[in-house]
Formats: sequence, C-alpha cells, structure tokens
Amino acid sequence: MLINALLLALREIRRNLLRSFLTVLGIVIGVAAVITMVTLGNGATQMVSDQISSLGSNLLVLRPGQRMGPGRDTAGSPNFKKSDLEAIRTQVNGLEVVAPVAGSSATLVAGNNNWSATINGTTNDYLFAGNWKIGAGREFQDDEERAGKAVCIIGATVRRELFGSRNPLGDEIRVKTFSCQVVGLLAAKGQGAMGMDQDDIVLMPLATVQRRLTGNPDVPTALISLKDNAEPAAVMAQIRSLLRERRKLAENEADNFTVMDTKQIAETLSGTIRTMTGLLGAVAAVSLLVGGIGIMNIMLVSVTERTREIGIRLAIGALEHEVLLQFLIEAVVLSAFGGLVGMVLAFVACFGLSSLLGMPFLFNPGINLLAFGFSAAIGVIFGFVPARRAAQLDPIVALRHE
Repeated sequence: MLINALLLALREIRRNLLRSFLTVLGIVIGVAAVITMVTLGNGATQMVSDQISSLGSNLLVLRPGQRMGPGRDTAGSPNFKKSDLEAIRTQVNGLEVVAPVAGSSATLVAGNNNWSATINGTTNDYLFAGNWKIGAGREFQDDEERAGKAVCIIGATVRRELFGSRNPLGDEIRVKTFSCQVVGLLAAKGQGAMGMDQDDIVLMPLATVQRRLTGNPDVPTALISLKDNAEPAAVMAQIRSLLRERRKLAENEADNFTVMDTKQIAETLSGTIRTMTGLLGAVAAVSLLVGGIGIMNIMLVSVTERTREIGIRLAIGALEHEVLLQFLIEAVVLSAFGGLVGMVLAFVACFGLSSLLGMPFLFNPGINLLAFGFSAAIGVIFGFVPARRAAQLDPIVALRHE
C-alpha cells in the first residue's frame, strides 16, 4: 500500500513539475539558509579560537586602563616601570616569561619601497610569549638588547612589501631618522584576531624603540606567558595584588590597569559568534515555515482540482486512510526533496564562502540531518490538513464536482 501511494504521489508531482518546483522552493531556501548560517558560524568560531591561540598559549596581556580594546580608558593610568615587570617576573609564581612591549607605528623605507607597519620594542621573550618562530636569521643578542642597537626582526608582510622575494638578511631599513639592520625573519602567521595581519610587524630591542621612537622609558604593554600547570585565575590575582601595592592604590580605588587572559577573550568572542549564529539560524528557519505554508496551499489546490478523482477512488472502494496517506506522502515527498536540494546547495555555498572568507569548513552532520528531518516534518504537519480534507470528502458530492 505504501509503495502504491508513493508511486501515485510521484506521478502527480511529475505531472506538474513547475508547480512542484515552486512549491518546494521555500523549503530549499530555508534548509540551505539554516545549514549555511550554522556551518559558517561554526567555522567563524573555530577561526577566532585558532587566531587567539596563535597569539600564544597560556598568555596574559597586561595594559594600563580599565578595559581592553579600541577606546579603552587610559586617562590617568600610568604605564608600567621596568621595575614593575621585573617584580612580576620574580615575585609571581607560575610564569614562564614576561615580555615588555612598547609599540609605535612608522613608515619603513628600503631602497625604492616604503611601507607603514607596527614596530614593537621588546625582548626575545616576546617570541616565546607570542608563539613566534624565527624563519631565517637569528634572535637579538644580549648586547644588542642592553645597548639598544639598531637591529630588527621583520614579519613576512613587511619582507614582501619592502624586499619582494629576495633575502633581506643583512640589509638595512630606514625608520624615521635612523637605519636598522635586518637580522631575522619571522615565520608567517597569517590573519589574527579582528582581521589584523599578524605578519605586518617589526621587532626591535626595547631600548632602541624607547630611545629613538617613543622617547619614554616606561612600558605600555606586557605579555605574560604562564607555565602549563599554572592556574590563570590565581596568577592574575597575584599580579593584581602586586601591582596595586606598587601603584599605591587605596582599597576603595579601582584598578588603573587590566590583566586579560587570552582564553577569556577567545571564549567571549566565540560566545558572541555562537549567539549571532543561533539568531541568524532562527531567522533563516522562518523560511521553512513559509515553505510549509506553500506546501499546504498547493496541496489544498490539488485536492480541489482532483475532487472528482478522489470521489471515484472512494466510490470504488478506497478507504479514507488510503486517500489520506496518498496526499500526505505527496506533501512529505515534496518537502523531503526540497530538503535534499537545500542540503546540496548549502554544502556548495559553505564550501565556497569558507574558501572566500578564509575560514575553516566544518561539515556538521548533526545540523544537516536536523534540517532535513525538520523539512520532512514540515511536510507531515502542513500536508495533514489537505490530506484529511481529501479523505473526508463525500463520494457522491465529489463525483458531482466539475
């Protein structure tokens, strides 16, 4: 009986192919939109986590002011003394390295090429804390760091823009009023958090940047790398207590510095993306309901068109549940077919958009099966009323229908 009802349903669908296609279009769009939104959202979440992890594992960021990011409040918040960072290094437990960072933007000139980049004055500890690798050349030597010599290590983007494909080791880069020698090349990292190019960077000894670029002996930022067995919350509490004491903050005064765990940043950003993904997925799911209403509408039209046929079937002995099953299967076949087409479109769209946006393509069988199951359920729910209406027709009235 089920096979016979399925064959009848397929025959009716094939009889009106254009109308059937337009009917399932809402289901196709709905399924494709839901799967695409969720898949891209998962890929974006993974990309953010990977980018934050590329900054360094078990990493704390120390800055003046009461919040991180653009527009952070640093008014009245002094930078850190070198002695502050030395105190953290020696008095706080569970630390691997404490890397000071004094940043400045400048235009770099090499030959006929110029490029604007971020220059970070720091130490070799920055390489460990930031999970950087030397692709070629070497790190800073101890005497270069102490004397503040004009040497630099450049990122892949700076190398490409200033030197093209040739090896720049030993060449000099002009920075404002002085020249620095390229002694090392950083291995490429690619795009970082918030879309920043991590390779657009130049590292110099801290003393060099402080003396020749910033003119300030204080340190505005520090990267603090923790040991694997260290508890970030406990370490952050120790750092906070130590800095409050060194900055002579009263008990009723708020901190004029911020210690942020990069894992917390990753969790916050990932949570935000997941929320937006869920919201967009819910909005896209509305089109599934619209598609279901379309199926109900076309099935009601079909019942009206085939009233005489239904009357003949009932008159020659067809049971009500057989007629109901026939129309219900038609609705389910339409919606299930729309679900399959939507899944194929979503796969193609997700693959293409993931490549275009540079994010990982994470195929999620769960959301695909859920969307397909929901599309089939739409067929059952919205196809039941027209099917029941067809099954309850009076054979005598149906046979008189023109």
